[in-house]
Amino acid sequence: MEDIYDYIAVDLQSPENAIGQYDRIANAILSLDVFPEKFRVFMEKEDSEIRRMVVDHYSVFYVILDEKVVVTNVLYSAVNLEEKIRGN
Repeated sequence: MEDIYDYIAVDLQSPENAIGQYDRIANAILSLDVFPEKFRVFMEKEDSEIRRMVVDHYSVFYVILDEKVVVTNVLYSAVNLEEKIRGN
């Protein structure tokens, strides 16, 4: 999330858009506490189901562990997502 913020704020020189994007992603992540199963399973990896939630042009990947949501990655959706997730 920090890398996304830094890219938008510094590289694109748009700090206001950076904080807005950060907040939208963070709020979407927080909303997962209500019904985290609402997003489909993107892939299975090492005995866990990795789910994907799309927020604007970003994909939030997470697993549900013992009634807890653990975010594993937040990636720009235009990259090869499966390759990035398998690489972790």
